[in-house]
Amino acid sequence: MERPSSRPGANGFEVWAGTKRSFSSSTKKQGLDPSWPRDSSSWRAEGSSSRRGPRCRRSRRGCAARWASGTSSGSWSPRSSGPAGSAGPSSLAVWLIALLAFFLPLGFTVVELSSRHPEEGGLYVWVRYAFGDFAGFLAAWMYWMSTVVYFPGLLYFIAGNALFLGGPSWQGLSDSAPYYVAVSLGGLGIALALNVVGLHVGKWLHNIGGLGTWIPIGILVAIGFVACLRFGPASDFHPAAFVPSFGLKDVLFWSTIAFGFSGLEAASFMGGEVVDARRTIPRAIVAGGAIITAIYVLGTLAVLVALPSRDVGGLQGIMQAIARAADRVGAPYVAPVAAFCFTVGSVGGVGAWLASTARLPFVAGVDQLLPSAFGRLHPRWGTPHVALGLQAVMAAVFVALSQAGTSVKGAYDALVSLGVISYFIPYLLMFAAMIKLQNVPAPGGTFRAPGGRPAATSLAAIGFATTAISIVLAAVPAEDTPNPALATLKVVGASVVLLVAGAALYARGVWSRRARATGGGVSGGDPAGGGGGL
Repeated sequence: MERPSSRPGANGFEVWAGTKRSFSSSTKKQGLDPSWPRDSSSWRAEGSSSRRGPRCRRSRRGCAARWASGTSSGSWSPRSSGPAGSAGPSSLAVWLIALLAFFLPLGFTVVELSSRHPEEGGLYVWVRYAFGDFAGFLAAWMYWMSTVVYFPGLLYFIAGNALFLGGPSWQGLSDSAPYYVAVSLGGLGIALALNVVGLHVGKWLHNIGGLGTWIPIGILVAIGFVACLRFGPASDFHPAAFVPSFGLKDVLFWSTIAFGFSGLEAASFMGGEVVDARRTIPRAIVAGGAIITAIYVLGTLAVLVALPSRDVGGLQGIMQAIARAADRVGAPYVAPVAAFCFTVGSVGGVGAWLASTARLPFVAGVDQLLPSAFGRLHPRWGTPHVALGLQAVMAAVFVALSQAGTSVKGAYDALVSLGVISYFIPYLLMFAAMIKLQNVPAPGGTFRAPGGRPAATSLAAIGFATTAISIVLAAVPAEDTPNPALATLKVVGASVVLLVAGAALYARGVWSRRARATGGGVSGGDPAGGGGGL
């Protein structure tokens, strides 16, 4: 699974339930290192239009291409090809189903809601307008929590792929829980240290993150093609193999497929920047969907060409395919190169997300929506070391909890499942908001899906149903899970704990607001619209 853009101004979560002070002014007062964050303009006060930011020149072709390409790069996840490959050729059809049942509804929902409410805040603002402060707060809270859960899963992915640096002799550690925990904590420590020192030091790691994940996929497709020409595919591609099976054990990976198409809400897009938006935007959505689906299909196909589906693992699937294909064509040296790119690229992804999402508790601390300690800056480097440290500690806790009492694969599956659930709960609220807001007259200039209100409602309903099914499937443990009851307890229990914690923080904010209103001296939060705070 891949997360959206590392720029929080594009992630639909910069308001933090009513941050009224602009980030740029706050950082000047606090003496924040000007290199962290770079995009301080994205932290304008709530209600300011995102149109004030950098604008794309009004052209049909340029903005549509930028939006479509941004969608494909922001949503694409190399980790989704492993679970898909393990399902065999039928997963190729599932990618197309996910395109129609999830990506397209998500695209039209995000574009309409962002044009209805262009102010900063994205998903939080949309849900708050539809259902009130508490629902908006909960959507924002779970959205942030999903990023914290994301770190451990990516760290396990790093640990699994790093084993291919040493060739077959290192594969003995592929089932070693101490190894995975140690590498995960080590990678987290590196990302934390570089970000505490400052973005001017850590940015090199962030910048190579994307390149490090694209290169191995290119290697896989190229070397898989050569192996197929010389020796034929390793998997059986008879026509019946492409028909999806709907048995429970065969559809559990569908939630991962849907998750692979998520992240579109991270696209910073305004319909007013495109000439003839009503014709251009639908084409851009379809083009973006076609691009990302083609990438997923090619990646999965390359995995299946290199490996039989029964040998594909969800944690190391892509690297297993690269190593096997490289051996078949007589180029074993390719696998360590790809493993190095994956490892460095993934560590860069952890660093970028740690830096970007740490802005959220930092601003909340500056505005006293969280304890003021979260708004402190390092005396030497001017970075929010408390906020960064908090996220690193939380990620480390999830590493330990996921590994307790299970295998490495069980821990990784639990992290992926928890990530899907925590990330998709805000999606449920977003699709529901889309349906409810159809009863509210759309302001002038609002982009509507072709077909108007009936089409918009139907698309949102399809997206809601797909998201709900994905959440349910994510909570069901895989057939080979060593302790299914424990796995379910971890995933469902952790999800409930996150929801309860968010509700408790909201209640604390309401109580603090009332205490201040009656002359009490309690420090707390006052979100926009009068709800709770962080």
